[in-house]
Amino acid sequence: MTENTENASESAGLREQVRARYAGAATAVKAGTRNANLLVEDSCCGPAASSCCGTTAERSFGASLYDDATTAGLPIEAVEASLGCGNPTAVADLHEGERVLDLGSGGGIDVLLSARRVGPTGFAYGVDMTDEMLGLARENAAKAGASNVEFLKGTIEDVPLPDESVDVVISNCVINLSTDKPAVLAEMFRVLAPGGRIGISDVVAEDHLTPEQRAERGSYVGCIAGALAKTEYLDGLAAVGFTDATVEFTHEAADGMHSAIIRATKPAG
Repeated sequence: MTENTENASESAGLREQVRARYAGAATAVKAGTRNANLLVEDSCCGPAASSCCGTTAERSFGASLYDDATTAGLPIEAVEASLGCGNPTAVADLHEGERVLDLGSGGGIDVLLSARRVGPTGFAYGVDMTDEMLGLARENAAKAGASNVEFLKGTIEDVPLPDESVDVVISNCVINLSTDKPAVLAEMFRVLAPGGRIGISDVVAEDHLTPEQRAERGSYVGCIAGALAKTEYLDGLAAVGFTDATVEFTHEAADGMHSAIIRATKPAG
């Protein structure tokens, strides 16, 4: 077996682990088994990241990042299916009429919140590779009465949207799960209109940690082993054409690993 074949096989295996983990989480939410301990194990803040992740009596960690005023009127299934590490809609500065894309949209909470912010003249897309999550998200959109949303099946490395078709890209603790992060960053740049921007929550490592040290701190599907270092993130964004990129650590997910907010802009020219 060649090295390229081995790498492709490993990538396929990791992607299937991620798909199965999130399919199971969606199935649990739809079945009404909203056990907080189960959901936190399924989220990007699982046992490997116990320092930043706890649960309340009724909510997974991801859900607890949204206050009650923000989630008012949303289906409980959309809230409880949130398994991320932040609230990207709180930092994306969305405006009326904008077109938004959520990479790895899961149960749809960030798409539904984005749809509210951009209003009837705007639109919010969600892309996810997991059939179970897509089904849950579409049910949640119907319950919420959201007409300016669409959930598309696809991968974040190959987004099923045309060039320059959105104004903002958001994502919640998903990019670290990709086995081809340069492709994800390039796709974000491709689908953004000139002058567009990204507002992302993700797990990011401190620069001194090697890939091997990141793996020691947690699993790939737990959003730890696959995380980029801060400088790797900034260099990757610059390599595909983004400007004004920043990575802001918000809270610790593991030793030397942090939930972070990533922002960058596609030049207007």
